[in-house]
Amino acid sequence: MSEKADILIVGGSAAGIAAAISSRRYYPESKIVVIRKNEKVMIPCGIPYIFGTLGEIDKNLIPDVVLTGKNIDLIIDEVTTIDKENKNVETLQGKKFEYDKLILATGSLPLEPPIPGCDLENAYVVKKEAPYLKKMQDSLNQAHDVVIIGGGFIGLEFADECKKKGIKNVTVVELLPKCLLLACDEEICNRVENKLKEKHIEIINNRRVQAITGNGKVQAVELDNGDKIKADVVIAGIGVNPNVELAEKTGLKCDTKMGVKVDEFMRTSHKDIFAVGDCSEKKCHLSGLPSNIRLASIATSEARTAAGNLFGLRRRNTCAIGIFCTMIGDLGVGSAGMTERTARDMGLDIVTGEFVKANRHPGCIPGAEEIGVKLIFERDTMVLIGGQVFGGTSVGEIINFIGALLQHKTRAYEIATFQVGTHPMLTASPIAYQIVNAAENAMTSNHS
Repeated sequence: MSEKADILIVGGSAAGIAAAISSRRYYPESKIVVIRKNEKVMIPCGIPYIFGTLGEIDKNLIPDVVLTGKNIDLIIDEVTTIDKENKNVETLQGKKFEYDKLILATGSLPLEPPIPGCDLENAYVVKKEAPYLKKMQDSLNQAHDVVIIGGGFIGLEFADECKKKGIKNVTVVELLPKCLLLACDEEICNRVENKLKEKHIEIINNRRVQAITGNGKVQAVELDNGDKIKADVVIAGIGVNPNVELAEKTGLKCDTKMGVKVDEFMRTSHKDIFAVGDCSEKKCHLSGLPSNIRLASIATSEARTAAGNLFGLRRRNTCAIGIFCTMIGDLGVGSAGMTERTARDMGLDIVTGEFVKANRHPGCIPGAEEIGVKLIFERDTMVLIGGQVFGGTSVGEIINFIGALLQHKTRAYEIATFQVGTHPMLTASPIAYQIVNAAENAMTSNHS
């Protein structure tokens, strides 16, 4: 006996949830079923904060009521096979579901460093599974020396949270010359590294981890120059691969490194199966080439696009821009699109504009924070191709604004002539509004 769903969603993290909610909005009478493997679902970007700021895994959960409260059926099980011709799936528990439309949201799997010792006790990657994270938390509760492999956003957030937790020695090992160098230019990377050092977090750049050593349990990390770092716990945050196992097994077109191949409507190689989130292939907003960017913000955007297109095409997916932000101590950092370094490496002729000022006016108002903006434009067209922000807590919304400008291919003169709403207690001065002034500085630089 099989159950019937109008819309079946496989996977219940950010992309799966957004796909289900949007599907309910578009198709209020449809039977929608979500099948997910995990009993509990983590807020993906909140995982590092479990260990310091939040202190408990259960404080970082997406409640099931976001689905069940919208009359969406939630099944805790694992889809093992998809029969795309007869439009049904089978699960690990032996259940069978028929569908009209299927959305794959199987997510990604953390990369394990290809080094000896990854299987030792207290060596971890960043999984989205509550039991695994509880085990990691128990290990960190006993730790004095923690080594983080990878100086990207996740790695640095873990380092900061480990210090908040009171762990004595925290070390970040990064292969590149600077932490965050894939997302930010060097001057902003320096600000981040200085903030980490203020918190007594050691940064080791230009080094590869050669091995994790210990007698059954982590004791040290060995670097490629022979140095050894004492460690009770090792956490690797070096990226993810798309989880395409089920899609490949189904016979859908896939790239194991880039994801399930989809068109601009998020359709796979089978017209009734869509793929969204970390499992689906992305393309760079500027080059159109395949991109490894995997973010919850992109996943949910793709999910809303797919849901809108299930029973009639009405939305096109835009290429991935990549909008990042984080907070290290009291320093917020955001990045969107291309960095100056990446653009120059691609051979692009660019011009940049920068502006730093308080986010209140006058700047002596209590709570005012310095905010710096850097914008990157193609020289000939003056189209915005990237931007970065540093400063206080308003960084997150400012970098989202820059992301919107990137998505609409905004030119410098359009940004420089924005009419902005300002208020002394809420924003920078209209005279010193950072984004507007950064754009104008880029324009005058280009004419000099």
